[in-house]
Formats: sequence, structure tokens, C-alpha cells
Amino acid sequence: MRNNRKIFIASIVALLTSCAATTALAFQESPMLAEQVKAGKLPPVEKRLPAKPRVLDLGEAGTFGGTWHRAYKGPGDRWGPTKLLEERAVKFVMGEDGKLELMPTFIESYKMSPDAKEFTFTLLEGLKWSDGQPVTTEDVKFWYEDVFMNRDIVPVIDTLYAPGGKPMKVDIVDARTFKVSFETPYVYFLTIMAKDSIGEPSLDRPTFIQPKHYLKNFHPKYVDKAALDKAVSEKGVKKWQDLWGSKGPITAWNQNPALPVITPWKIVTPPPADVMVMERNPYYYMVDKAGNQLPYIDRVEHKLFDAQESFNLMVVQGQLDMQQRFTNNGDFTFYKENEKKGNYKVLKWTNSEVWSLVPNLTTKNKQLQELYAKAEFRQALSIGVDRDTINELAQSGLGEARSASPVSGSPYYQEDLEKHWAEFDPEKANKLLDQIGLNKKDADGFRLGPDGKRVTIVVEANQDAFANTLELVRNSWKDIGIELQARIIDRTAFDANRDNNSFEMQYTSFDRLSIVPSDPRLILGDDGYGQEYYKWHETKGVSGIEPPKDHPIRKLWAAWEKASVAGTQEEADKAVNEMIRTFVEQGYVIGLVGETPALVIAKNTVKNVRDGLINDDVTRGEGLAFPAQFFFAK
Repeated sequence: MRNNRKIFIASIVALLTSCAATTALAFQESPMLAEQVKAGKLPPVEKRLPAKPRVLDLGEAGTFGGTWHRAYKGPGDRWGPTKLLEERAVKFVMGEDGKLELMPTFIESYKMSPDAKEFTFTLLEGLKWSDGQPVTTEDVKFWYEDVFMNRDIVPVIDTLYAPGGKPMKVDIVDARTFKVSFETPYVYFLTIMAKDSIGEPSLDRPTFIQPKHYLKNFHPKYVDKAALDKAVSEKGVKKWQDLWGSKGPITAWNQNPALPVITPWKIVTPPPADVMVMERNPYYYMVDKAGNQLPYIDRVEHKLFDAQESFNLMVVQGQLDMQQRFTNNGDFTFYKENEKKGNYKVLKWTNSEVWSLVPNLTTKNKQLQELYAKAEFRQALSIGVDRDTINELAQSGLGEARSASPVSGSPYYQEDLEKHWAEFDPEKANKLLDQIGLNKKDADGFRLGPDGKRVTIVVEANQDAFANTLELVRNSWKDIGIELQARIIDRTAFDANRDNNSFEMQYTSFDRLSIVPSDPRLILGDDGYGQEYYKWHETKGVSGIEPPKDHPIRKLWAAWEKASVAGTQEEADKAVNEMIRTFVEQGYVIGLVGETPALVIAKNTVKNVRDGLINDDVTRGEGLAFPAQFFFAK
């Protein structure tokens, strides 16, 4: 069942120019800030806002105050809180008709040249960092010249920012205006930027800008070696480059309270505290339609938890005000039964992910590596899984059996690919395994590999809630003679194993299946099934593992390269669809259940939490709801 899902991505509309708010509004601020103004610690609100603030008009005008209570799983869960406050130059916004559009944020206006080679951006006049310092194109120049193009900080420029192999150029026009240009047309640039900001050294950075006045103190171009050595020693890292990046103690927003930001809230109590705390940014640049400076909520507190049972207890006890991350579809009935007790409602957003098994094609287990290279083995593993049972028992029957392919409603959805290798056929799976030489079994009925050892696959997951699913897969694979050993590990170890090529298979949500060109990297092998191959491709052979000359993953890369330099949207989309088809037909990722809802827990006292939004990494999860507009009913 598709749960009566609507076609949610009918079109992507690039708003080529957009004006900010008129100055006719009379501005109001949070009482906690008004007190600081009265005490002389802050300038008046109209002095802190841009000359024409961005107006966010997605819900009703709210009231100030309160603390938003959430749950988090420690330092490894940095992307959950991050998605609440990311700042892109343009962001996806979803209209009441379900269409996604691009909305400028801290950019006053932007335009694309007719040949899609040049993009011009103008910063809001009077935009300020959270410490009150002005944001200008000096911050753009610093980001581009001293960070993005600095190989000590960004060793490899992501292909998303180098179509045709040529990195983007940035030219400063004046104090507020700059141009980004490419040597080839790049029709997907705006949607890529809305999803990915400007890539490394971290996608949680605001697009194009970094606070030069602060970060130059940790850069060898601006300070001497003694100053850098002191910072390295104080932060406990090995070299100055380690201060930077999404995990760097200087540039990671969730680790450094001193880092100037332009986000609605900023960190005041970093992880691994039992309660991670963020407080409002007094210089945030958005207001509502009545002129109230956002965000409405003063503080966000993230309470540490370790197990799904603990999280669910927090839900039913009414401890969480609004949360989508870590809700489990298998607990849907439990959540619904306790709505009244917890004084909350369960909303259903639309997932653009498919829960999947991701094999590692370059695993250090040589026997598995050789087996994964065989299409018949991949097909046998896929059709040997009883997806309908997994849907019923692990997803409360809310989804459907399907492949890891674009979901319905996506402009890149292809009906025939949805069911590719997704039928349950253990008889055929057994025949395929016999045909490739796995026709000998041990006393327990498990198949023996060429080396005479049992064919065993260690499958990792990063939440204890997923143990049920792995047990169901284990039962299915036992019937075709393949042993599954489940391993539940924390998110930090899960990510590290993938980065270090130290896993055999992982169970995770395979997402970015809505607006595929916004981030095609998972399909291209990054961060998953072909991590080492992709690393080789990205670094031009400097690191990673080279795939065989005839390996189909090369077709995927070639298709994306064709799409990234295409002169028209139609030509680019044709190449993207070729890329998708090759990926799905090769069966590199074993999709299990998709078309599921993303469950959102929202207290009845929390307002402006919309239902039916698209949950995808591309649209930035909970970020699509624009949390700065949430407020508590008085």
C-alpha cells in the first residue's frame, strides 16, 4: 500500500530573483533579548536585523519563549541537531500543493545566466554574524580562497563542485555581490547547493561564507606557527588542519560555542553532555509576517539516550516536544495508543528513503568480495528476503516491498525499477547460488565457499531498534543457506567502519531518492557499497581502490559526468535516468521496504509543525519544516 501518498514533487521551480521584506514592519523581539538590550548588552532589534530581513511566512504568527526538548544519541548524532539550523543560500520550501521550490535565505537575490554557467548572488544588506560582526563578501573570499581552494583543508574538491573536472570559480563584485561560474553549463547547481551547501570541509557550513574575523586566527596565512601550535595544543589535536572540518573543534558548530554563526540558535553546551543546549542567536536575520524576529523558541535542549526503549519512554511520558529523528515505524501502534497520555500527536511525513542492506564491494573479506562481484549472488541475496514479513513486523505494515530506487512521486521514478529483484523467490535464489558453485553445505545447512568455510555475512546496524529487522533477514537467508551475523554498534563506529573499509554489509536507510541530482553520490558509490571505488574516482587514483576496467560502476560515473555538463535540463535528466537504471539493475544495494511514512512526534502545545512534509536528506529532514517558526501555545 502507498498510504494514499500524493505526487509530492511535481516540479522544482528556481526563483531567479526574490526580494526581502519591506522595511515597513515594526520589529519585535524575544523578552530574553529585550532584557539584554535594556541592560546595554545588545543593540536594539532593528540594529541587529538586516535592512530588509527575510520574511518567513509558512505558518501563523507565534509567541516568544520556551525550551524545545529533543533527544539525541551523543557526538555521533551531530547531523540530527544540525538539520534544525542549517543555512543554505537557497533552501527547499514545500508549498501546500506539495511542490518543492527554492527560496533564498540570507541572500537578497540571485540569478542564473541563460547558459547556466554563471550564478550571481547578493547578500542581505546589514546581515550579521551571531557576535554582531557584519557578513560581507570578505567572508565569501575567505571561504573560497583560504578554505575551499586550500588543499591542506580541502584535499579533494568534490565532483559536485567541479563539473567536467574544473572547480567552480568565485569572483567578488562588491561588498555584497559575488559571482560563481563554471566552464560548462551546470543546470543542477542550485538544487545541489540547497542540499549540500558548499560541501567540505563540512556541509553544515552556511553556503559561501565563513567568519573570516574569527577563523583567520586558526589559519597559517594570517597567524604565525606559534599561535597555531598553541591552538593545536589547547584543542588536543595533532596538526592545525585537524582544527577544521565537520568534526574540527574550531569549525564544528556543535563543539565550539565561540564560533560565530548565522543560524537561529547556537551551541552553548556542547556534546557529550547529558543535555546538549542551544540558545537563540540575537542577530538571526529572519522575521515573521508580523515583524517578530525569529526564532520564537529561546532554547533547544537535546537529552542524551542510549536505547530505543529509553527513547520511546521519553515519547509516551511527554518529554519530547517535537521529534522525527529516531522514531521507529515498528512502534507506530505504541505511539498512537499513548497520544493522549503523552499529550502529543503522531504526524506522518513522506519518506524518500528505502530501508536497505548495503554490501561492501571492496570488503577485506576476500571470499565475500569475490561473491559480491557476481550478479547472481547479489540477486540471490535480494530475492531471498521476505520483504512483506519485514514490512508487517518491523514497519507496522506501513510500507511496501521495493528496490532501492527513486520513490513514487519523484520526477526520476521509474515503475519497472521499483520491483527489480524485490520479489520473494527462495527457490530461484537457491538455484542461483548452486549455479555459481555454492552447492556444498555444512551440517547446519549453510553453504560453503570455495575455501571450504561457511558463507557468513556480518551485517551492522547503528540502532538497537533495527535488531528485529536483521533477525527477519537472518531467518530468510538461513533458508537459502547464507548465515547472517547481526552486529549493533553506535553511530560513530558505524561511520568509521564505512570510512575505513572495515565492514561487510550495513543495514541503513538509503535515501536521496527524491530529487536525485541534488546529491547522486550514494548512487555513485560514496558512503556505502563502493566507498573505496568512489574514493579512487574522486582523488583520481591518489587513494581508494581502482575498480576493474569493465566494472559497471564506471558507467554510473560516466552518466553523472554527462549530466553535470549537459546544456539543458532535459539532456541532464536523460543522463541521470541512465545512471539510476544502471545502479538499480546491477543490484548493488538491496532495498527492502520503502514508501513508508516518517513518524513525527509533536506535542499539542507546539504550533506550526506541518504534516505531510517530505523527509529526505536532500530536503534536510526536519529542516524542511523551518524549525525557527515553531512556537509554544500560551
